[in-house]
Amino acid sequence: MHDIKWVREQPEGLVTALTRRRVDGTEATALRDKLLALDEQRRATLTTLEGLLARRNAASKEVGQAKAAKDEARAAALMEEVGRLKVDIPALEQEAKALDVALTTELAAIPNVPLDSVPDGADEHDNVEKSVCGTKPAYDFAAKQHFEVGEGLGMMDFDTAAKLSGARFVVNKGPLARMERALGQFFLDVHTQEHGYTEVNPPLLVGDDAMFGTAQLPKFEEDQFFAASKVNWKNSDSVFDSPGSEWLMQSLRPSELRELASRISNISSEQEDAFLAGEAGSLVIRTFLDATNAAEVGRRRWLIPTAEVPLTNLVRESILSEEELPLRLTACTPCFRAEAGSAGRDTRGMIRQHQFTKVELVSITTPEKSLEEHERMLACAEAVLKKLDLHYRVVTLCTGDMGFASQKTYDIEVWLPGQGMYREISSCSVCGDFQARRMNARYRPADSKSPRFVHTLNGSGVAVGRALVAVLENYQQENGAVAVPAALAPYMGGLKLIEKLK
Repeated sequence: MHDIKWVREQPEGLVTALTRRRVDGTEATALRDKLLALDEQRRATLTTLEGLLARRNAASKEVGQAKAAKDEARAAALMEEVGRLKVDIPALEQEAKALDVALTTELAAIPNVPLDSVPDGADEHDNVEKSVCGTKPAYDFAAKQHFEVGEGLGMMDFDTAAKLSGARFVVNKGPLARMERALGQFFLDVHTQEHGYTEVNPPLLVGDDAMFGTAQLPKFEEDQFFAASKVNWKNSDSVFDSPGSEWLMQSLRPSELRELASRISNISSEQEDAFLAGEAGSLVIRTFLDATNAAEVGRRRWLIPTAEVPLTNLVRESILSEEELPLRLTACTPCFRAEAGSAGRDTRGMIRQHQFTKVELVSITTPEKSLEEHERMLACAEAVLKKLDLHYRVVTLCTGDMGFASQKTYDIEVWLPGQGMYREISSCSVCGDFQARRMNARYRPADSKSPRFVHTLNGSGVAVGRALVAVLENYQQENGAVAVPAALAPYMGGLKLIEKLK
């Protein structure tokens, strides 16, 4: 999130940053003007409030003085003034709070400022190649795609996964499941033993504040999954008066809220039973079967889209010492994404799944070291691919393709011979203090008593599912078997070749 002081002092800097992010210039200017107007109104309200508070305190003292002087008329007038102030001040406090919320909401929706070294561009076609490692493998046969290899082995099952969970899930079995586990363990071992990262086993469910801190909320709510425990409506006189009703309305996505509102407007208490038994009630039950119980109503828990969320939020609302930095953290976790904007893309195979496994790298450092740390993180992610002897390239994302919270991003794209193209397997981003401001994560410099915001970085070290895809396509044999990369041999119990199940 941006500092309103920066917007106030460099208003054209915001407009420039937004236009580089492909926001229309007129829209960017209007947003800047809206922010400045909100800020001016908020500060004016606070100034007025401070004046009223000071006057209330002074008038209260003057009441005592007037009474001591037996000036009852003045004491009565002062008491009347204090009474008016006690009415005016809370109203002004609410106005200031509302303006602060409005300003924060606007600031939270603005993407990070790209660094000068980020290339301008509209989309992935304008990304700039930074480096290439290794050579593309050559085959004496037509290379298959990973799902053809996996299904041919009898170890990759999308049909059964669809019966269990729907589209974009997979069931891996036997040595293929073991290889997926081996890849995660291998990546963790390299990063902890060779690169100095500390392994963490974080929660897979996080609250709203954590998702806001790393900028998944509120802008990208449609891409997330959330879970909660079941609401017990039996003890409520009305579904609308129940403790969970406000949370229920807040939790509905916009389309669901409109749908629900259209069905329950002006509902009477006599119609409530019919509502609960009917179509609208079914909508609630379908959407919120796992809503919160009485002790936890009002708190959603989100399935993490990546371990970046819990790892980065470990320093939320903290003040670290400079000696503690950099913090380098890693975790291998399941990740969950709704893929709301990917309809029709990568519908076959493991490239774009609702659930996948990834090894995440997170660094918390000082502003002076963050760009150096970015290059280091990229090198750590590259190292595991080099050990697997996979051909890949590194690209610098352009302004139109980089993530919302990122100042600069490198993508590592691994070569997939079955698809005949490069596919992203890691994304390493430096975020500056953008996330730190949302989390209020700070450190105290050794030479200063005033804390500063930390800088945060995150990257994949790397995506386990896509690494499995890369191994299947790059190590496939003409007879359908898959050779086990030498680096994975210690994790595979000596198995050198994965062959079709009999």
